[in-house]
Amino acid sequence: MVTKFDPTYGAFSLLEESQNHQLRVPKSMATEATKIAIDVGFRHIDAAYLYQNEEEVGLAIRSKIADGIVKREDIFYTSKLPSTCHRPELVRPCLEKSLKKLQLDYVDLYLIHFPVSMKPGNDLNPTDENGKILFDTVDLRDTWEQHNIVFITIYRQLHKLFFTTFFLPQAMEKCKDAGLAKSIGVSNFNRRQLEMILNKPGLKYKPVCN
Repeated sequence: MVTKFDPTYGAFSLLEESQNHQLRVPKSMATEATKIAIDVGFRHIDAAYLYQNEEEVGLAIRSKIADGIVKREDIFYTSKLPSTCHRPELVRPCLEKSLKKLQLDYVDLYLIHFPVSMKPGNDLNPTDENGKILFDTVDLRDTWEQHNIVFITIYRQLHKLFFTTFFLPQAMEKCKDAGLAKSIGVSNFNRRQLEMILNKPGLKYKPVCN
């Protein structure tokens, strides 16, 4: 039985050759390709923010739910955090952008797409004037972990002290705690990178897959 469909590197006759010679579904056909995939029995939709077609895929899923072909719980939707959003404060907003495009309440699985951090911004493949990739320095344990540090600001007004508390962003683990992702994991990690996460002090959730 077929189980997994990738709306970018998909199936059927809706394929075109990409620059790296992989066959990929044109964005304009991603909705129709996903609908067909659901109709023939696919239930795992393997997608990513990087693919930039989540609006189209979400439309297909919602359409099939509205038609009574599937229920939301029948679909296992995977999305992935792009390399430009590894900084902890960018993780949840990125997932929320995916959910807004999909018009879904949660993803079933959220992965760190690649263990390579790139410069944050709108360009998902940032390069300099010479075409070299612009990397970012991020400890992937910070991308994963739930921060517990609290900043406290103390100020005086009318002879009284006031305390204002600001919690640091809470990354992949917090997405699961908030119900935005049912499970969290990693992708394309080597053994050393995976062990770095698994051996992190205070680890709350282990990656469910790699």
